[in-house]
Amino acid sequence: MVSTPLGPRVKKTIEETYQKVTQIEHILKRPDTYIGSVQAIIDTLWVFDKDKEAMTYRPVIFVPGLYKIFDEILVNAADNKIRDPSMDTIKVTIDTANNTISIYNNGQGIPVEVHKKENVYVPELIFGHLLTSSNYDDDEKKVTGGRNGYGAKLCNIFSTEFTVETNNRQSGKAFIQTFSKNMGQMSQPKLTAASKKEDFTRITFKPDLGKFGMTEIDKDTEALLIKRVYDLAGTVKNVKVFLNGERIKVKNFKQYCELYLKEDVTDGETTPTLIYENVNDRWEVGVCISDGQAQQVSFVNSICTTKGGTHVNYIADQLVREITETIKKKLKQLNPPKPAQIKNHLWIFLNCLIENPTFDSQTKETLTLQRSAFGSTATLSNEFRKKVLKTNIIDSLVKFMKVKQDQQLRKTDGHKLTRISGIAKLDDANHAGTRNGSRCTLILTEGDSAKTLAVSGLSVVGRDHFGVFPLRGKLLNVREANLKQVSENQEINNIKQILGLQHRKEYKSTESLRYGSLMIMTDQDHDGSHIKGLIINFLEHYYPSLLKLPGFLLEFITPIVKATRNSQEISFYTIPEYEAWKAANNDGKGWNIKYYKGLGTSTANDARKYFSMMDKHRKPFAVADETDTKLIDMAFNKKRADDRKEWLANFQPGTYMDHSAREIQIKDFINKELILFSMADNIRSIPSVVDGLKPGQRKILFSCFKRSLKGEMKVAQLTGYVAEHSAYHHGEQSLASTIVGLAQDYVGANNINLLLPAGCFGTRLQGGKDAASPRYIFTSLSDLTRKIFRKEDDALLTYLNEDGQSIEPEWYLPILPMVLVNGAEGIGTGWSCKLPNYNPEDIVNNLLRKMKGEEYEKMHPWYNGFKGEIIEESEGSYKVSGIIEQIDSTTLEITELPIGVWTQNYKEMLEDFMTGEKGKKEPFIRDYKEYHTDTSVHFVVTLTEENMEKVVAEGLESKFKLTKSFKTTNMVLFDSKLKIKKYATVNQIMNEFYRLRLEYYEKRKEWLVSELRKGCEQLENKVRFVTEIIEGKLVIQNRKRNAIVRTLKERDYKNVNASEEDNSSETANDAEGFGYLLNMSIWHLTWEKVEQLKKDRDAKQNQLDILKSKSPQDLWKEDLEEFMVSWKEMVKKTEDSSSGKVKKPTKSSSGKRAPKKKPAPAKEVILLSDSDDDFCPRAVPSDEEYIPRKKRTTKKAVVSTSSATSVDKRSELKSIQTRKSGRAKSTQYYFGESD
Repeated sequence: MVSTPLGPRVKKTIEETYQKVTQIEHILKRPDTYIGSVQAIIDTLWVFDKDKEAMTYRPVIFVPGLYKIFDEILVNAADNKIRDPSMDTIKVTIDTANNTISIYNNGQGIPVEVHKKENVYVPELIFGHLLTSSNYDDDEKKVTGGRNGYGAKLCNIFSTEFTVETNNRQSGKAFIQTFSKNMGQMSQPKLTAASKKEDFTRITFKPDLGKFGMTEIDKDTEALLIKRVYDLAGTVKNVKVFLNGERIKVKNFKQYCELYLKEDVTDGETTPTLIYENVNDRWEVGVCISDGQAQQVSFVNSICTTKGGTHVNYIADQLVREITETIKKKLKQLNPPKPAQIKNHLWIFLNCLIENPTFDSQTKETLTLQRSAFGSTATLSNEFRKKVLKTNIIDSLVKFMKVKQDQQLRKTDGHKLTRISGIAKLDDANHAGTRNGSRCTLILTEGDSAKTLAVSGLSVVGRDHFGVFPLRGKLLNVREANLKQVSENQEINNIKQILGLQHRKEYKSTESLRYGSLMIMTDQDHDGSHIKGLIINFLEHYYPSLLKLPGFLLEFITPIVKATRNSQEISFYTIPEYEAWKAANNDGKGWNIKYYKGLGTSTANDARKYFSMMDKHRKPFAVADETDTKLIDMAFNKKRADDRKEWLANFQPGTYMDHSAREIQIKDFINKELILFSMADNIRSIPSVVDGLKPGQRKILFSCFKRSLKGEMKVAQLTGYVAEHSAYHHGEQSLASTIVGLAQDYVGANNINLLLPAGCFGTRLQGGKDAASPRYIFTSLSDLTRKIFRKEDDALLTYLNEDGQSIEPEWYLPILPMVLVNGAEGIGTGWSCKLPNYNPEDIVNNLLRKMKGEEYEKMHPWYNGFKGEIIEESEGSYKVSGIIEQIDSTTLEITELPIGVWTQNYKEMLEDFMTGEKGKKEPFIRDYKEYHTDTSVHFVVTLTEENMEKVVAEGLESKFKLTKSFKTTNMVLFDSKLKIKKYATVNQIMNEFYRLRLEYYEKRKEWLVSELRKGCEQLENKVRFVTEIIEGKLVIQNRKRNAIVRTLKERDYKNVNASEEDNSSETANDAEGFGYLLNMSIWHLTWEKVEQLKKDRDAKQNQLDILKSKSPQDLWKEDLEEFMVSWKEMVKKTEDSSSGKVKKPTKSSSGKRAPKKKPAPAKEVILLSDSDDDFCPRAVPSDEEYIPRKKRTTKKAVVSTSSATSVDKRSELKSIQTRKSGRAKSTQYYFGESD
């Protein structure tokens, strides 16, 4: 393109170069500064369609300047309604043929008086002199459209003729004056007597069409001007608007908004729903769903703000927040849409009155005033918001976000490449991605050790057609994940790259993939089943067509248990399958049992053996059908918790997957294998109603009891001890966290911490998250623990057995329901549980009432050390309140926070109150100071007096978020029969616990009576044995062992190893059976020892008589009384510690330390054996670990209850067999023998 050369510049004079013009000349020369462009433009705008009698959105050719001068006069007419509320009529005439426009409004007319300062009539001053206005007083709050003093004068300047008429009855005059030639000339005012009918003002003008490059008012311009007249009909309240002599049929803003909704409605369609609300006398809001592009029709003081502004954002932001929160709650798997994306789906109609509005330009298309200066607020009601949410906006946004999500996920798509790089742990098949790729199999393993096993197996089948990739833990549940989680999940992206998967593609074959099949190789335990399920879930959610291809999805099974005997070997692929075989084969006696907890247990030789029998270990999944799809959704869709509850309720113990089948149905995998994981998940997550413990907590308690953990032990070391002695198979970090949780004692944690915290175990500052590392902190058993979980009950419990190792019992049996004392919380599969804490003293009192046959007193949640209030609002619903007090007109004091609100989090909230959430809101507190400790809360907050009045009116607790609510309607626990059960009330829990606990007190009494009888009999035998030796009736010395045993049998001495029915039969361990006699030392032949044995025998008999006289309730009461003494001591100690009290040593009057008080009289307890070194019953590990003996010089029949050996002396019991649920569980106890 060649530019046209510029001609020679004509030299101008100084006067020609620098000019001064009048204001009117400047407006005419530079009109765009004042009224916008005077050139015709094409824009797509809303105009009124006479034929449709509706607004229509179409391209329009118009001149912005002409539109603006018409609008200035129209807004003036609307402003008069603000000045004179009695005004009720506006009349507009648009005569396109004669190029004449007339605008009339009744109401108070313009004063027909001479302005004393300017010496002209006021109407002439307003319409014929620039920069005159009644809106210059910025201290006066106005809600009119005029502001800068140009308005109507601009219309006059751009008109060939401009006539002002006004009738003012107050001054008694009527005024008419005509301006012409662009306000260059004006006639003399014509004054007449005012009409008594009504005041009015009428402006009639003829636009100077030549200034706008026009010869006539065309159809587009006319449609645009008519639209502005309709605007007034909808936005000016209680005013009749006439156009060309005919009243417009729009009476309010709602009817006006509906004109826009008729545009796209065809025959048979319904008009889009408009949600309307008259918020207050200054704000009217309408909302409709847009077509994916943000739309708004808004007015400020009757000015049409075609580009919106801060007023529209004010309303839109409220809706955006509500919609965002709704989507977050209902559709967590979707990334919440951005505010701009939500606004694109909203069509907002807004009519408002703003005090002293400011705009971006004289054309007033965009409001720029900050919302704090609006002079009013418009908070949308909850009812209005709910109506908006009930429209299809959520569905529209979800559809939109899913499209965006799919576009985002396609960025990580894989492709059929012969080689891929960047995935270091992938051992790719040599033929993957080639024309032989459909014959290749990708093995997905559970971790690196499993990959090593698979690689060992590849030495058998080769690497050409097999690739291996290890998964890091469990795959993401994509059904509930959002876009960010899925797109940033490296595991999923790697699988897509390795297989060559393309998002949402429907596969008819595997020809376009790098691999023709996918084989899952995980541990055979419950977590391995869960990983299989997550992979199936991933494929079904994004690539369902792949599950319909025969042979695409496979699994590689390995044994979880092997039983061998001589050359025989039996492999079991599920624990229920092994348990069934074991029950049918004499409990597996004679067989060598080996558990394969993970693939890492198998050796390289095992791997080669597995892969050499590929057909046996490789199992294809059957083609998925509709039932399979529904079951997968049921298992992994969080919204279907109720369906999972029903699914789990139908579970039959002993269910397992039959791996001998040729192929595996997905429905069978869900119902027979995955369900085992779900059951185990619930067992891990939901506590027992009996002891209030989850399995991990129970294992810790068992290990602490086994070790007699009275001295401090490092948490990291205890973690290892628990894992070793209780067969804990999960992560040690999780176990350490559980130990820390059992020892935490801050407000809101445990009412009774079973372990003692020595070090930083977490505080209420951060809700326990500030606990130190397990390698720095120590713990030990609390003194209260063994007073709750009594040693006397240990022998009655049913202990579990794993890998031949005796571990923790099914449940412990405390003397009060600990699930109520410390509360419970957990989320399993289909079920969740949440119980608050209750006061142990209330629980004990209710148990005592129950023993008396009285009714329970109602118990309410209670937290040790909490100073706030817990109030029952309705049945099962409670409100927890902190403490806040007003100190003076500007100061507040906060001394307690609701349960579960931690000091650090609350401090961050106060920071937001002080900074206004970093500028997003107005700050409403000045400052705050902190005086709290790790155990107490103390904030002092300062506000202005004005804000203090506001927060007091709103409510201090509400404004400062010092209340929380919770319900006791989700008390889900495992009962004593290990069945999951939902308890409706606390009393139901109390009743079930009471029945079971009383039953076991009866069992305890029976067991103690039995042991005491054995003890009495043994002591009697010892006395007779020693006496007969002394008297020469029994000769022991210089005789053979077998002869002595025969003699003892003949003389009817008790053989403790013989059965009750036959004490005379020969047994292999007869010598051991008489060990309690033959192992006595020579000192027992002395007179003193004989007398002592007689005293011990009499004391033992006395104990037996006392025990027989007591009822089970008596035994329970004694335990509860002992607990309550210790509990009250602990509470007092805690209170003293919190208040800063330190107990000082007392001194006598002489200045010396007072002598120590004598200990209280010892409580009489039962001794089950006379031996000084008998030990309490304990579970003996498989290696028969022995405990070293303790030595004493004296023996007492009565000992202090504070002694570790109080009521736990046992006779030489070797084994106790208990039988439950049709199968035997053996618990062995070891007791030391006497010297």
